[in-house]
Amino acid sequence: METKTDPARVTAASTTTTTTITKPRRVLPYSTQNLTHDYTIGKKLGQGQFGTTYLCTQKSTGLNYACKTIPKRKLLCQEDYDDVWREIQIMHHLSEHQHVVRIHDTYEDKSCVHIVMELCEGGELFDRIVKKGNYSEREAAKLMKTIVGVVECCHSLGVFHRDLKPENFLFLSVDEDAALKATDFGLSVFYKPDEVFSDVVGSPYYVAPEVLRKHYGPEADVWSAGVILYILLSGVPPFWAETEIGIFRQILEGKIDFESEPWPNISESAKDLIRKMLDQNPKRRLTAHEVLCHPWIVDDKVAPDKPLDSAVLSRLKHFSAMNKLKKMALRVIAERLNEEEIGGLKELFKMIDTDNSGTITFDELKDGLKRVGSQLMESEIKDLMDAADIDNSGTIDYGEFLAATLHLNNFNTPAKSLV
Repeated sequence: METKTDPARVTAASTTTTTTITKPRRVLPYSTQNLTHDYTIGKKLGQGQFGTTYLCTQKSTGLNYACKTIPKRKLLCQEDYDDVWREIQIMHHLSEHQHVVRIHDTYEDKSCVHIVMELCEGGELFDRIVKKGNYSEREAAKLMKTIVGVVECCHSLGVFHRDLKPENFLFLSVDEDAALKATDFGLSVFYKPDEVFSDVVGSPYYVAPEVLRKHYGPEADVWSAGVILYILLSGVPPFWAETEIGIFRQILEGKIDFESEPWPNISESAKDLIRKMLDQNPKRRLTAHEVLCHPWIVDDKVAPDKPLDSAVLSRLKHFSAMNKLKKMALRVIAERLNEEEIGGLKELFKMIDTDNSGTITFDELKDGLKRVGSQLMESEIKDLMDAADIDNSGTIDYGEFLAATLHLNNFNTPAKSLV
């Protein structure tokens, strides 16, 4: 990880001693009450790379909200503090859009930053589709209209999302007609026309080729939305491999499969839109506004209303479950290790592989996770083992271990080794 000089740290020298004076760093440029003065904290709702989301209840109204709590110990440099403040600013900037989760309050104390926001109780995008049990192109078109509408709003207000993926879209309630809301603007940035970005961020399946080449702009958001559309219609991502490096190679190659099932039964208009959203050349790629003007989105008669093959739902369920297990692996390991150790997955593999066989058995995985403080149940460890055991050998080799544990949110290291 790149380290920067901390402007908040001042060294004062004297003739006898050198004293380091550390000024407490803050995210918010203003002081706040303690969160618990205004809210009662409830159950844990979710876990991200930097923060944990809890249910919270406003004491004065009895209304429920979601509270994302970010421990300051995970903010390792001034840039991390700036990133959190920017996320808060962007949420305020976009909060009037009906399909963006609304920020309600922000708090900061000595140990944490708390972002109180609208509570989305209807679950993730894929989970709702799978639970419903039937699903058509027309319904996919309605979802894409919402997703790309958020992208258009972001871009029109000078915001580049940079991490569009299905997990970042939640339904407001369990009602059939509940609004779909965009969440998690942790990697989002403000941008100016023609500004070029080079830092490699995002999530592997959804990252645009120009991001991997470290020369990109907001067109990358449309690519990510195109990947989501491909998955919505087929149940699998367009660029697939067993490791992140393999996924990146597929993305750079850019071959899109429209031959396998269910694509022969998908409308030509849908395929035309996907091709134009997944154009390797960002200058030729459709803008968010152009996507919203495409016939497949605009005309109800173009996107068929017949249910998609049940195999699509089955694949979608499997893909969604696999990603959740990968995140579980990341959370169990990464949360208990410091930054240097996260980079040392090879040493972690050796630690778990107690008989030095080059593979990890179920018992070794169970014992290894216990040693790093995991509270997973045996059934969850078995699910984790099954997800990581790509070749169904009953053991996990080093390549499979990396595929299951490499982080999904910010992958500078594997990307740099690829391009």
